[in-house]
Amino acid sequence: MPLDLSANLVELTLAVCNVESVSGNESQLADQIEVALRKSSHLSVSRDGNAVIATTNLGRAQRVIIAGHIDTVPVANNLPAVLHHFEREQVIVGRGSVDMKGGVAVMLKLAAELSEPRYDITWIFYDNEEVASDLNGLGRISRNTPEVLVGDFAVLCEPTSALIEGGCNGTIRVELIARGVKAHSARPWMGSNALHSLTPALTTLSAFEPETVTVDGLDYRESLNAVMVSGGIATNVIPDLATLTVNYRFAPSRSASEVEAKLRELFPEYELNITDLALGARPGLNLGMAQEFAAVVNIPARPKYGWTDVARFAELGIPAVNYGPGDPSLAHADNENVPVGHLFDCHAGLGGWLRG
Repeated sequence: MPLDLSANLVELTLAVCNVESVSGNESQLADQIEVALRKSSHLSVSRDGNAVIATTNLGRAQRVIIAGHIDTVPVANNLPAVLHHFEREQVIVGRGSVDMKGGVAVMLKLAAELSEPRYDITWIFYDNEEVASDLNGLGRISRNTPEVLVGDFAVLCEPTSALIEGGCNGTIRVELIARGVKAHSARPWMGSNALHSLTPALTTLSAFEPETVTVDGLDYRESLNAVMVSGGIATNVIPDLATLTVNYRFAPSRSASEVEAKLRELFPEYELNITDLALGARPGLNLGMAQEFAAVVNIPARPKYGWTDVARFAELGIPAVNYGPGDPSLAHADNENVPVGHLFDCHAGLGGWLRG
């Protein structure tokens, strides 16, 4: 069944969820979104791979970008999505309902409805957000057609429990490498155990007190954790190589050089290889359009701790916030579910701002 943008928001969310679109398999949903949006004469629709872009071109003085990804993590016996009554409220249960097809449904509904918005709007429905950064559809658009990502303000409809979450923390992953000498485990004194050499790093991590850094009026809590460890070739061999992977989530005010220097200072006895680095995004809530948005939605802003694509907008000089239905702590969970009330709250909040 093709997507019907005239359906009510609950029906539309269920329909979007029930087109399976695990990362790399978004073509069917992208096709349906493209066909549905082309029925709106006020939109100009284009395609970049499995990303769909729809724009209004009304000559407004300002342009806003509303974006959301259409892919999900793998299905875990949680499709088809279904409507349930749960703790005195209706919820849609199913893969992608939170991250982030509830937000995509709100976007689709508003894109079809808003033929005369107060700003020109670029609606972006993109692919491959849940996988490696170099595959990200928004990043691909910025390389292929950078003129698409020109705007004065952006809203990313990631799940925020229908609250405003400004900016996002940055993230860096590093490998700490310890070296030793192989030996038979019956004669360990003849070698040097590389795994045991990771003990100081683990002690440092256990004792680490994360900072809370205030950026543009929002308090970003940082974190530093071991997330993977590897080493050894057999159960009777003292390992001569061990690797500890550490993930540092840092405030958006920190630079790449500052973050790297901090980690090298914390772990001076190890080889340190950076395997992933993405800077955060300042919230920009002190800027005019962000203040207007917050005033219309009438909800206090809070910080976004996880990394999101608002950082891509920040890199382009476009202030951006996260605002969408669904509890982010349920993203990727097998029991992923979005309250119907969140859908209508975000439809009303985002729509009210765009209508003026």
